[in-house]
Amino acid sequence: MTQQWNQQHVPDQTGRVAIVTGANTGLGFSTAQALAARGARVVLAVRDVAKGRAAAGRMGGDVQVTELDLTSLASVRSAAAELRENHPRIDLLVNNAGVMYTPRETTRDGFERQFGTNHLGHFALTGLLLDRLTPVEGSRVVTVSSVGHRIRAAIHFDDLQWERSYSRTGAYGQSKLANLLFTYELQRRLAPLGTTVAVAAHPGVASTELLRNSPAALQRLGNPVARRLAQSADMGALPTLRAATDPAVLGGQYYGPGGRGEVRGFPEVVTSSPQSYDLALQRRLWAVSEDLTGVEFPREIAVGTQYLAD
Repeated sequence: MTQQWNQQHVPDQTGRVAIVTGANTGLGFSTAQALAARGARVVLAVRDVAKGRAAAGRMGGDVQVTELDLTSLASVRSAAAELRENHPRIDLLVNNAGVMYTPRETTRDGFERQFGTNHLGHFALTGLLLDRLTPVEGSRVVTVSSVGHRIRAAIHFDDLQWERSYSRTGAYGQSKLANLLFTYELQRRLAPLGTTVAVAAHPGVASTELLRNSPAALQRLGNPVARRLAQSADMGALPTLRAATDPAVLGGQYYGPGGRGEVRGFPEVVTSSPQSYDLALQRRLWAVSEDLTGVEFPREIAVGTQYLAD
């Protein structure tokens, strides 16, 4: 029988500092609200500060707001500097923000928008904050992926920015596959430290603002069948919350809905696509991401001491 893990299972978070990106609405809002309700000091890292403050006002608890635009590496660096100044220790970083099925656009740094926002922005933010996490026993980096990492998904190293041709679905799949490759590589590099773990999660199909750019079939949420298919944001946030707070979580795990096709249901450990576990892909993407963002991770995990025996 599926264990029905829900918000009531979130343990006391008093004394923990949690950063949640994209927490104005949807999954991020539900995640941040649940953490704040359990006593965490929560920072909403959001592009629109006014909306972030309004969201914080609806949550209650100890909630702060930091400006973060993941489409700009300058903004990522500025946000990281502010977070580092205000929080000498960070217990939890939730890389939640994302865009989905957008038209062909580029970030301020010239990256394809979905890859730049969903992966590169979070890669850079994690690297800039990691030394605030690694001294903290039990700290976690949780990155939100998607079932879309299986759909027309590959890392197009010969055309990462989709300059030759563009597919909304393919670009989204690439970015969500990148989230998993990053998580697994990060966990392997963190493992020798024994303090911080990297975990991934996905919401299944949740009715949030992300669906506004989806294909027509996914947009028809007014259809009774589609309404039954899509989970609420609160349900969709449960895998992230479990990955972030369940004491039994292990580094490198991936949480998603336990129902058929991982579309809906209560959170369980799930399995990602075979290519997401490809060590060569993980290592290559890491190196390319460091080069594109100019962000070097802390020295103790930069090389990955666990590779010395390879």
